[in-house]
Amino acid sequence: MVTIRHPRTALAATAALLPVLLALAAPLLAPADPDTGHLADRLLDPGAPGHLLGTDGQGRDLLSRLLWAARPSLTAGLLPVAVAALAGALIGITAALTGRATEQALLRTLDVLYAFPGVLLAIAVATLLTPGLGATVLALSVVLTPAVARVAFTETRRIRTAEYLEAATVSGATRTTLVLRQVLPVVAPVVLVYASSLVGLAIVYAAGLSFLGLGVPPPTPEWGAMLDELRPALFTHPWLAALPALVILAVSVAFNALGETLRGRLGEGTEATR
Repeated sequence: MVTIRHPRTALAATAALLPVLLALAAPLLAPADPDTGHLADRLLDPGAPGHLLGTDGQGRDLLSRLLWAARPSLTAGLLPVAVAALAGALIGITAALTGRATEQALLRTLDVLYAFPGVLLAIAVATLLTPGLGATVLALSVVLTPAVARVAFTETRRIRTAEYLEAATVSGATRTTLVLRQVLPVVAPVVLVYASSLVGLAIVYAAGLSFLGLGVPPPTPEWGAMLDELRPALFTHPWLAALPALVILAVSVAFNALGETLRGRLGEGTEATR
Protein backbone atom coordinates (compact mmCIF):
# COMPACT_ATOMS: atom_id res chain seq x y z
CA MET A 1 0.00 0.00 0.00
CA VAL A 2 1.31 3.48 -0.92
CA THR A 3 1.41 5.94 1.98
CA ILE A 4 3.15 9.24 2.67
CA ARG A 5 4.42 8.20 6.10
CA HIS A 6 7.82 7.38 4.65
CA PRO A 7 10.08 10.47 5.11
CA ARG A 8 11.17 10.64 1.46
CA THR A 9 7.61 10.28 0.26
CA ALA A 10 6.41 12.97 2.66
CA LEU A 11 9.16 15.33 1.50
CA ALA A 12 8.39 14.71 -2.18
CA ALA A 13 4.65 15.16 -1.57
CA THR A 14 5.30 18.44 0.24
CA ALA A 15 7.50 19.72 -2.57
CA ALA A 16 4.81 18.85 -5.15
CA LEU A 17 1.99 20.29 -3.03
CA LEU A 18 3.75 23.62 -2.45
CA PRO A 19 3.29 25.04 -5.99
CA VAL A 20 -0.36 23.96 -5.91
CA LEU A 21 -0.89 25.88 -2.66
CA LEU A 22 0.95 28.90 -4.05
CA ALA A 23 -1.28 28.83 -7.13
CA LEU A 24 -4.41 28.75 -5.00
CA ALA A 25 -3.10 31.59 -2.84
CA ALA A 26 -1.98 33.74 -5.77
CA PRO A 27 -4.62 36.46 -5.15
CA LEU A 28 -3.34 36.82 -1.59
CA LEU A 29 0.40 36.53 -2.26
CA ALA A 30 0.81 38.46 -5.52
CA PRO A 31 2.09 41.95 -4.68
CA ALA A 32 0.68 43.56 -7.85
CA ASP A 33 -1.75 43.12 -10.71
CA PRO A 34 -0.08 40.60 -13.04
CA ASP A 35 -1.45 42.29 -16.17
CA THR A 36 -0.67 45.89 -15.29
CA GLY A 37 2.75 47.33 -16.03
CA HIS A 38 4.57 50.62 -16.41
CA LEU A 39 7.02 51.06 -19.26
CA ALA A 40 9.19 53.25 -17.04
CA ASP A 41 9.79 50.16 -14.85
CA ARG A 42 10.50 47.71 -17.65
CA LEU A 43 13.18 45.03 -17.18
CA LEU A 44 14.05 45.91 -13.61
CA ASP A 45 16.51 43.43 -12.10
CA PRO A 46 15.53 41.17 -9.17
CA GLY A 47 15.65 43.06 -5.89
CA ALA A 48 14.43 46.35 -7.37
CA PRO A 49 12.30 48.42 -4.95
CA GLY A 50 8.73 47.09 -5.00
CA HIS A 51 9.62 44.24 -7.36
CA LEU A 52 11.30 41.34 -5.58
CA LEU A 53 11.93 39.34 -8.77
CA GLY A 54 12.08 42.31 -11.14
CA THR A 55 9.80 43.18 -14.04
CA ASP A 56 9.28 42.02 -17.62
CA GLY A 57 9.52 43.95 -20.88
CA GLN A 58 6.21 45.71 -20.20
CA GLY A 59 7.04 46.66 -16.63
CA ARG A 60 4.82 43.99 -15.07
CA ASP A 61 5.82 42.50 -11.74
CA LEU A 62 7.40 39.10 -12.37
CA LEU A 63 6.63 37.63 -8.95
CA SER A 64 2.94 38.36 -9.44
CA ARG A 65 2.95 36.90 -12.93
CA LEU A 66 4.80 33.76 -11.83
CA LEU A 67 2.29 33.18 -9.04
CA TRP A 68 -0.73 33.71 -11.25
CA ALA A 69 0.86 31.67 -14.06
CA ALA A 70 0.96 28.67 -11.72
CA ARG A 71 -2.80 28.23 -12.15
CA PRO A 72 -2.97 27.56 -15.91
CA SER A 73 0.46 25.90 -15.92
CA LEU A 74 -0.41 23.39 -13.20
CA THR A 75 -3.87 22.83 -14.65
CA ALA A 76 -2.24 22.02 -17.99
CA GLY A 77 0.01 19.55 -16.17
CA LEU A 78 -2.45 17.88 -13.81
CA LEU A 79 -5.67 17.72 -15.84
CA PRO A 80 -4.25 15.87 -18.89
CA VAL A 81 -2.66 13.32 -16.55
CA ALA A 82 -6.01 12.76 -14.83
CA VAL A 83 -7.75 12.35 -18.21
CA ALA A 84 -5.01 10.02 -19.43
CA ALA A 85 -5.17 7.94 -16.25
CA LEU A 86 -8.94 7.47 -16.61
CA ALA A 87 -8.96 6.88 -20.36
CA GLY A 88 -5.80 4.79 -20.32
CA ALA A 89 -7.07 2.53 -17.53
CA LEU A 90 -10.36 2.01 -19.38
CA ILE A 91 -8.63 1.21 -22.67
CA GLY A 92 -5.99 -1.03 -21.10
CA ILE A 93 -8.44 -3.05 -19.03
CA THR A 94 -10.82 -3.39 -21.99
CA ALA A 95 -8.02 -4.59 -24.27
CA ALA A 96 -6.85 -7.19 -21.74
CA LEU A 97 -10.26 -8.62 -20.88
CA THR A 98 -11.99 -8.71 -24.27
CA GLY A 99 -11.45 -10.89 -27.29
CA ARG A 100 -8.30 -11.11 -29.37
CA ALA A 101 -9.71 -8.94 -32.18
CA THR A 102 -10.62 -6.06 -29.86
CA GLU A 103 -7.30 -6.35 -28.04
CA GLN A 104 -5.29 -6.15 -31.26
CA ALA A 105 -7.37 -3.26 -32.63
CA LEU A 106 -6.86 -1.19 -29.47
CA LEU A 107 -3.18 -2.04 -29.12
CA ARG A 108 -2.36 -1.27 -32.76
CA THR A 109 -4.15 2.08 -32.48
CA LEU A 110 -2.11 2.88 -29.38
CA ASP A 111 1.07 1.82 -31.16
CA VAL A 112 0.38 4.30 -33.95
CA LEU A 113 0.02 7.15 -31.45
CA TYR A 114 2.97 5.92 -29.40
CA ALA A 115 5.19 5.88 -32.47
CA PHE A 116 5.09 9.68 -32.73
CA PRO A 117 7.45 11.69 -30.49
CA GLY A 118 5.35 13.22 -27.71
CA VAL A 119 6.29 16.81 -28.51
CA LEU A 120 5.48 16.49 -32.21
CA LEU A 121 2.16 14.77 -31.51
CA ALA A 122 1.18 17.48 -29.01
CA ILE A 123 2.05 20.20 -31.52
CA ALA A 124 0.14 18.41 -34.30
CA VAL A 125 -3.01 18.12 -32.18
CA ALA A 126 -2.74 21.65 -30.77
CA THR A 127 -2.38 23.21 -34.24
CA LEU A 128 -5.76 21.75 -35.20
CA LEU A 129 -7.46 23.53 -32.29
CA THR A 130 -7.98 27.11 -31.17
CA PRO A 131 -5.08 28.09 -28.91
CA GLY A 132 -6.03 27.99 -25.25
CA LEU A 133 -5.98 25.90 -22.11
CA GLY A 134 -8.55 23.48 -23.54
CA ALA A 135 -6.40 22.81 -26.60
CA THR A 136 -3.38 22.16 -24.38
CA VAL A 137 -5.28 19.76 -22.15
CA LEU A 138 -6.70 17.83 -25.11
CA ALA A 139 -3.35 17.65 -26.93
CA LEU A 140 -1.49 16.38 -23.87
CA SER A 141 -4.26 13.91 -23.03
CA VAL A 142 -3.82 12.36 -26.48
CA VAL A 143 -0.05 12.21 -25.95
CA LEU A 144 -0.15 10.63 -22.47
CA THR A 145 -3.03 8.18 -22.80
CA PRO A 146 -1.21 5.48 -24.86
CA ALA A 147 1.55 5.06 -22.27
CA VAL A 148 -0.94 4.80 -19.40
CA ALA A 149 -3.07 2.34 -21.39
CA ARG A 150 -0.01 0.14 -21.93
CA VAL A 151 0.65 0.06 -18.18
CA ALA A 152 -3.00 -0.79 -17.44
CA PHE A 153 -3.03 -3.48 -20.13
CA THR A 154 0.16 -5.11 -18.85
CA GLU A 155 -1.05 -5.17 -15.26
CA THR A 156 -4.49 -6.50 -16.20
CA ARG A 157 -2.99 -9.21 -18.41
CA ARG A 158 -0.76 -10.23 -15.49
CA ILE A 159 -3.76 -10.95 -13.24
CA ARG A 160 -6.42 -12.04 -15.73
CA THR A 161 -5.64 -15.73 -15.17
CA ALA A 162 -5.49 -15.42 -11.37
CA GLU A 163 -7.50 -17.95 -9.42
CA TYR A 164 -9.65 -15.36 -7.68
CA LEU A 165 -10.78 -13.98 -11.05
CA GLU A 166 -11.65 -17.45 -12.28
CA ALA A 167 -13.53 -18.13 -9.05
CA ALA A 168 -15.49 -14.88 -9.42
CA THR A 169 -16.36 -15.76 -13.01
CA VAL A 170 -17.52 -19.26 -12.06
CA SER A 171 -19.66 -17.82 -9.26
CA GLY A 172 -21.62 -15.82 -11.84
CA ALA A 173 -20.04 -12.36 -11.47
CA THR A 174 -20.78 -10.06 -14.41
CA ARG A 175 -17.98 -8.43 -16.40
CA THR A 176 -18.72 -5.06 -14.77
CA THR A 177 -18.62 -6.55 -11.26
CA LEU A 178 -15.42 -8.37 -12.12
CA VAL A 179 -13.74 -5.17 -13.29
CA LEU A 180 -14.95 -2.95 -10.45
CA ARG A 181 -14.36 -5.36 -7.55
CA GLN A 182 -11.48 -7.54 -8.69
CA VAL A 183 -9.46 -5.88 -11.44
CA LEU A 184 -9.68 -2.16 -10.71
CA PRO A 185 -8.42 -2.35 -7.09
CA VAL A 186 -5.26 -4.06 -8.37
CA VAL A 187 -4.71 -1.96 -11.51
CA ALA A 188 -5.67 1.48 -10.15
CA PRO A 189 -2.69 1.94 -7.75
CA VAL A 190 -0.23 1.00 -10.50
CA VAL A 191 -1.87 3.39 -12.98
CA LEU A 192 -2.06 6.25 -10.47
CA VAL A 193 1.58 5.88 -9.44
CA TYR A 194 2.70 5.79 -13.06
CA ALA A 195 0.47 8.74 -13.93
CA SER A 196 1.95 10.79 -11.09
CA SER A 197 5.34 10.48 -12.75
CA LEU A 198 3.91 12.06 -15.93
CA VAL A 199 2.88 15.35 -14.31
CA GLY A 200 6.33 16.89 -14.61
CA LEU A 201 6.52 15.91 -18.26
CA ALA A 202 3.06 17.34 -18.90
CA ILE A 203 4.06 20.66 -17.32
CA VAL A 204 7.11 20.87 -19.58
CA TYR A 205 5.07 19.97 -22.67
CA ALA A 206 2.39 22.55 -21.76
CA ALA A 207 5.04 25.23 -21.32
CA GLY A 208 6.48 24.28 -24.70
CA LEU A 209 3.11 24.66 -26.42
CA SER A 210 2.59 28.09 -24.84
CA PHE A 211 6.13 29.09 -25.82
CA LEU A 212 5.22 28.29 -29.43
CA GLY A 213 1.98 30.25 -29.20
CA LEU A 214 -0.24 27.14 -29.19
CA GLY A 215 -1.22 27.26 -25.52
CA VAL A 216 -2.73 29.86 -23.24
CA PRO A 217 -2.95 33.16 -25.19
CA PRO A 218 -1.61 36.45 -23.81
CA PRO A 219 -2.00 38.46 -21.67
CA THR A 220 -2.86 35.54 -19.36
CA PRO A 221 0.34 34.72 -17.48
CA GLU A 222 1.66 31.21 -18.14
CA TRP A 223 5.19 29.96 -17.55
CA GLY A 224 5.89 28.93 -21.14
CA ALA A 225 4.39 32.13 -22.54
CA MET A 226 6.49 34.13 -20.09
CA LEU A 227 9.59 32.41 -21.43
CA ASP A 228 8.68 33.59 -24.91
CA GLU A 229 7.94 37.12 -23.70
CA LEU A 230 11.31 37.39 -21.92
CA ARG A 231 13.30 35.74 -24.71
CA PRO A 232 14.44 39.10 -26.20
CA ALA A 233 16.01 39.98 -22.82
CA LEU A 234 18.04 36.76 -22.62
CA PHE A 235 21.39 38.43 -23.36
CA THR A 236 20.77 41.76 -21.63
CA HIS A 237 18.92 40.52 -18.53
CA PRO A 238 19.60 36.76 -18.33
CA TRP A 239 18.31 36.36 -14.76
CA LEU A 240 14.91 37.75 -15.71
CA ALA A 241 14.66 35.50 -18.76
CA ALA A 242 15.71 32.46 -16.73
CA LEU A 243 13.13 32.85 -13.95
CA PRO A 244 10.19 31.08 -15.71
CA ALA A 245 12.53 28.31 -16.87
CA LEU A 246 13.79 27.80 -13.31
CA VAL A 247 10.23 27.60 -12.01
CA ILE A 248 9.28 25.04 -14.69
CA LEU A 249 12.37 23.01 -13.84
CA ALA A 250 11.78 23.10 -10.08
CA VAL A 251 8.10 22.13 -10.31
CA SER A 252 8.67 19.35 -12.84
CA VAL A 253 11.51 17.92 -10.73
CA ALA A 254 9.27 18.01 -7.63
CA PHE A 255 6.52 16.03 -9.36
CA ASN A 256 9.03 13.62 -10.91
CA ALA A 257 10.50 12.99 -7.46
CA LEU A 258 7.02 12.32 -6.09
CA GLY A 259 6.30 9.85 -8.89
CA GLU A 260 9.59 8.00 -8.40
CA THR A 261 9.10 7.85 -4.63
CA LEU A 262 5.56 6.54 -4.96
CA ARG A 263 6.75 3.96 -7.47
CA GLY A 264 9.38 2.79 -5.01
CA ARG A 265 6.82 2.57 -2.21
CA LEU A 266 4.44 0.62 -4.45
CA GLY A 267 7.26 -1.79 -5.29
CA GLU A 268 8.00 -2.29 -1.59
CA GLY A 269 4.33 -2.93 -0.91
CA THR A 270 4.15 -5.42 -3.76
CA GLU A 271 7.19 -7.30 -2.47
CA ALA A 272 5.74 -7.34 1.04
CA THR A 273 2.55 -9.01 -0.12
CA ARG A 274 4.25 -11.82 -2.05
